[in-house]
Amino acid sequence: MGSGAVEIITGRERRRRWSVADKLRILAECDAPGVQVAEVAARHGIYRSLVFQWRRQARDGLLVAEPTPEFVPVRVAASDHRDEMLPEPEPTPRSPPPPRKATGIEIELPDGIRVRVGEEVSLIALRRVLAALRG
Repeated sequence: MGSGAVEIITGRERRRRWSVADKLRILAECDAPGVQVAEVAARHGIYRSLVFQWRRQARDGLLVAEPTPEFVPVRVAASDHRDEMLPEPEPTPRSPPPPRKATGIEIELPDGIRVRVGEEVSLIALRRVLAALRG
């Protein structure tokens, strides 16, 4: 049993966006012999008036199907002419990485001892080190 999304529609959804292809498909369903517009509209959860509006738009040339993409045959031919080929692109020089910001502190004690501390050092550990250096 696959897990998938479930859509629950409790009534007619307001302001639903229909693609031109969907509108034309619904209109084609209405044009079938013996089919009533009310049945098709109810099946798709839309009002009959919307179907008639789409019919007017189609009649006036406002609902036009998107052109179907087509494949064009291509033939690849071998070539002995190297000069016709594009040259290899020149490698772009990489810029140096930006300088790192100093994220620590340096403490110089009166006797000349220096302690460098990074941001990852805990306050408790720093206090212990300074207490040990002071004597």
